[in-house]
Amino acid sequence: MLGKNRLIFPGEKVLLAWSGGPSSSSMVWQVLEGLSQDSAKRLRFVPGVIYVDEGAACGQSAEDRAETLAQVKLVLQTVGFPWHLVALEEVFGLPPSVLCCSVPEPTGAEGAYKAAVDSFLRQQHVPQGEGAQDGSSPAQEQGQLCQPPMQKPLGLPSLAGSPAAAQTEALSRLFHSVKTLTAKEELLQTLRTHLILHVARAHGYSKVMTGESCTRLAVKLMTNLALGRGAFLAWDTGFSDERHGDVVLVRPMRDHTLKEVAFYNRLFAVPSVFTPAIDTKAPEKASIHRLMEAFLLRLQTQFPSTVSTVYRTSEKLAKAPRDGRAAGPRCLLCMCALDVDDADSATAFGAQTSPHFSPMQPPAEARPPPAPCCVPGVGRAQGCCRGACGRENPHVCVIEQLCYGCRVNMKDLPSLDPLPPYILAEAQLRSQRAHVLQEVQEYLIVDSDGEATES
Repeated sequence: MLGKNRLIFPGEKVLLAWSGGPSSSSMVWQVLEGLSQDSAKRLRFVPGVIYVDEGAACGQSAEDRAETLAQVKLVLQTVGFPWHLVALEEVFGLPPSVLCCSVPEPTGAEGAYKAAVDSFLRQQHVPQGEGAQDGSSPAQEQGQLCQPPMQKPLGLPSLAGSPAAAQTEALSRLFHSVKTLTAKEELLQTLRTHLILHVARAHGYSKVMTGESCTRLAVKLMTNLALGRGAFLAWDTGFSDERHGDVVLVRPMRDHTLKEVAFYNRLFAVPSVFTPAIDTKAPEKASIHRLMEAFLLRLQTQFPSTVSTVYRTSEKLAKAPRDGRAAGPRCLLCMCALDVDDADSATAFGAQTSPHFSPMQPPAEARPPPAPCCVPGVGRAQGCCRGACGRENPHVCVIEQLCYGCRVNMKDLPSLDPLPPYILAEAQLRSQRAHVLQEVQEYLIVDSDGEATES
């Protein structure tokens, strides 16, 4: 899969997102085998492993979380890659910059990958005399590149150590305030992605590998269709996801079904760690995710080509944005392009954003009265905030910057106050930036009209 797509260059740092489950454990084990000296198709990147402890969101006790972390450390020490242990509650200490899409470095022409491989192979065949000048042989450099030595656990630079009790309590309060299990699963996935992105950027990883299998991606495709994320299926289920710019998400396990993964782990004795998820022991109709999973797996038992058919459909999806809106504003949570229509259009999104009918906004009698400085004809005369104080409402700032699917999920969160501070801060910053840009455009229009009248 990696050789066919040619996305990971030799010597590139790749972060393996390991959850302890069968699919991600199989991915880590195959990378370990691919980096060995006797591998036929040897991998040439520098790996690292990250494990996110989600026990606080799933309601685990401190004793159970400590026992799980002990098993995780034992497996990671056996693998021997540099590893990063982070807790999900550390998202309450992330900076707002994690929601910014950085511009990726240009990779060059189509032959850049072949040139990088040729350069890597030439470095392996450097004469012994030239390699001895810096005190290391090519074999030693090759071993250091492809087989990283065992290192101590690495975490967030600013959040080293165990999470604070206040952060754990804040995370528990956040998930207890969400009404439905569907919204909880979507919120958990969003926060996990933000945390992994921050760790990858902090430690210089340009690629992140996830262990999503063919079966899991088929369920995800049907689930996202039901959640109103059909416009982003190519990013959510494709081999690569470039929505974050400088860090690319890669799914190398997408050709393997869960049954194949289970046989591989059984035959090669791949270790894994069982951790209860947020939907463990939940009934079939508890969430859209569980319902779609039960629906597809039940069809798979009767028609064995169900999962492969859904998966092959996802391969045909293109990433071309509608009307060229890739450079426009992005969703605050999922960071996809806001592929939405105007408020007065005859769409579901337009109906929810319309001032006449908007179930996502509080009723008129519950809204606070506008400040005196924001009354038309008063704010501009006084020159105070120019209407910006009306945009300080966190609910308005956040909801107006979400895509359709994220807006639907946020309906199950009665108050946005429990959200992590970096989300609220970035929402307010974007709202203020858009307000200033609108003021500048209005000033330029008025100034141009005045010059035309004088001429």
